Amino acid sequence: MSRHATTSTPINPVLAERWSPRSYDTTAVLTPADLTASFEAARWSPSANNSQPWTYLVGFRGDDTFNAILPTLAGWNSAWMPNASAIVIAIAQVADAEGKANPYAAYDLGQSVAHFSVQAHTDGYHVHQVAGTDAAALKEAFNIPEGYEALVAMTVGKLAPASELPEALEERENAPRVRKDLSEVVHYTQF
Repeated sequence: MSRHATTSTPINPVLAERWSPRSYDTTAVLTPADLTASFEAARWSPSANNSQPWTYLVGFRGDDTFNAILPTLAGWNSAWMPNASAIVIAIAQVADAEGKANPYAAYDLGQSVAHFSVQAHTDGYHVHQVAGTDAAALKEAFNIPEGYEALVAMTVGKLAPASELPEALEERENAPRVRKDLSEVVHYTQF
């Protein structure tokens, strides 16, 4: 089954090909050097007032960081995420040292994550973002400072056949890709 997006108009092929798998090759190994371009792309994403409120915590399969992240995974994420080559925790600085809130931190982190995922896909890796983690457990396990919040986790790796997943997840992996119609998300007058 093709995972290529069926778009209403041509878009950048990397964006049309990018999707979020759950089935990862457990023999694929990544190193920090493999993700440098992705983090560089994330670093150069835009942010409100150039605040750059993002930071990332990276664990590679089998290392202490990766192993400490695993118990914080919620629900069925724990069934497939351990197979990825890396798990990245995306963290936003939501308040400065004086406690002043940054209302755009989550938005800016989202842009940074998007830049990361597009670059990773360009480099031949797949990324799947999830909100299913225990943020309080991550904060404690990694001594994340006050004013910072772990908002999402991302798996990074190479694809494996969907048949290697538990049946329910295999069905989701093979389900057609769907999006709302463009007319439902873009308005040129009132809603």
